[in-house]
Amino acid sequence: MTDTLVVTTVVVAAMVGWEALLTGAPSWRPFLTGAVLAAGWLTAITLADTRSHRVTGAGMAEYRRLWDATLTVVATVAVIAVFVPTAGLTGALVLAMPLGFVALMVERAWWRSWLKRKRRYGRWSTRVLLVGSGSSVRNIRDEFHANPQAGFRVVGLCEPVGDGAGIAAQVRRELAATGADTVVVTGSDVLAPERVKEISWALESGHQHLMLAPSITDIAGPRIRTRPACGLPLIHVETPRLTRSARLTKRCFDIAVSLGIIVLVAPVLLAVALVVKASGPGPVLYRQQRIGLGGRTFEMLKFRTMRVGADTELAALLKAQGTCETPLFKIKDDPRITPAGRVLRKYSLDELPQLFNVLSGTMSLVGPRPQIAKEVALYSGSQRRRLLASPGITGLWQVSGRSSMDWAHAVRLDLYYVENWSLITDVVILLRTFRAVIAPGETAH
Repeated sequence: MTDTLVVTTVVVAAMVGWEALLTGAPSWRPFLTGAVLAAGWLTAITLADTRSHRVTGAGMAEYRRLWDATLTVVATVAVIAVFVPTAGLTGALVLAMPLGFVALMVERAWWRSWLKRKRRYGRWSTRVLLVGSGSSVRNIRDEFHANPQAGFRVVGLCEPVGDGAGIAAQVRRELAATGADTVVVTGSDVLAPERVKEISWALESGHQHLMLAPSITDIAGPRIRTRPACGLPLIHVETPRLTRSARLTKRCFDIAVSLGIIVLVAPVLLAVALVVKASGPGPVLYRQQRIGLGGRTFEMLKFRTMRVGADTELAALLKAQGTCETPLFKIKDDPRITPAGRVLRKYSLDELPQLFNVLSGTMSLVGPRPQIAKEVALYSGSQRRRLLASPGITGLWQVSGRSSMDWAHAVRLDLYYVENWSLITDVVILLRTFRAVIAPGETAH
C-alpha cells in the first residue's frame, strides 16, 4: 500500500510539474502518463519479489532488487522514448524516475526501521530450531542473539544422538514443542546427507522451512551462486574483486555526488570555517597524513576541532586509557577537543572538507575510514584487506554504531564492505549517514 502511495504520488506530481514547466498550461496527459508509468513500475517491483520475508528487514538484497526493477523500467521507458519521442517520457526519465526511486528507498528504509524495532522484542521474526552439535550451534546461536534485527529468534537446540538415525523424529518433536517454523542445520559430524534429507522430508510443506548454514561467513549475495553438479547443491563463491567498470562507476558516482553536496553546503562550509576561526588560535583546516588505497599515504582534510599541538598528547592519553595496542585510537571524553569542536564532531560537520579529498581521488564517499600509520602498523594479516578499497568519508561501521563500536566489530563490517561492494550499498550507506547526521544520538562523539 505504501509503495503504491509513494510511487503514484511522486511520479504523477513530477510528470505534472514537468509538463507545466515546459508548456505553462494544465493538461490531462501527464496524469495519464504518470499513472501508466507508476502502474508499470509497481508491477516490476512486485515481480522482482522485493517484499519477500526472505529479503526484507536486513541486508542489501531488498534494495538491490528495487534497483534492478527500477533499471528495467528505466530501460523500457528509454526504448519507448526512442520510437515515441514525447516530452512526457523525457520528464519521466529526467525527473519522475529519480525522485520516485529516492522516495521509494526512504519509504522502505522507514519500514525497515520499524521492523527492526519490533524484532528487538522478538516480534515479526522467524522462530528457529538449530540442529547440530559443538561450536557450530553456539556460533550461529550467538550471531542470531547478537543481531535480533536480522529476524531469526532461536527457540530450541537439537543435537543428534549417536549416528543421527532418529534425527527426523527428534526434529519433529522439537518443532511441536517449540513452535519453530524453520530448521537451521549448522553442521555435525554425524549428520550425513541422508540424515539432512530425512529432516527436509519431515517438515510440513509450505509452513516449515529448512536452511543450511555453511562454515564460510560474511559473504553477500552477489558473490554467491548455487551451482548444482553431479547431484550436489554446490555453492560457488566468487573471489572478491572490483572490476574496471565497477571502479569507473564508483568514481563517477563519487564525483557527481560530492560536487552536488559541495554546491548545496557551500554556505555551511563558510559558516563552519568562521566558527573554527573564532574558536581559538590555529588554522581553520587540520591536515593529517593518513593511509589510503594500497597503503599509500595522502593528506586528509578536516575542520580543526582540537587545540593546537593535540597530536603530541595522543600517546600519553592512549596509554592512560589502556588502548595504545588497539588500532582504533579513540579517546573517551577527549580533553583536547574545543567546545565548538564537540558540536562539529557530533554532527560530523568537521568531515565536510573531505569532499575535496573525494574530488581529488584520494578518498571515496563510502569506504573504510582512513587511519594513521601507527594504527595501520597494528593491523593483523586479514585486517590489511581494509586497504583494498579507497578510504571513505563514511562507511558501514560508521552508520552501524559510530563511536560506540569496538575495533573487532568495526573491522569486520569494513571487510564485509570491501569484499561485497555494490553501488546500491553506497547509496544506502549515504542515506543512513544523512539520517545519522540529522539525529546523531548518544554514540556520536
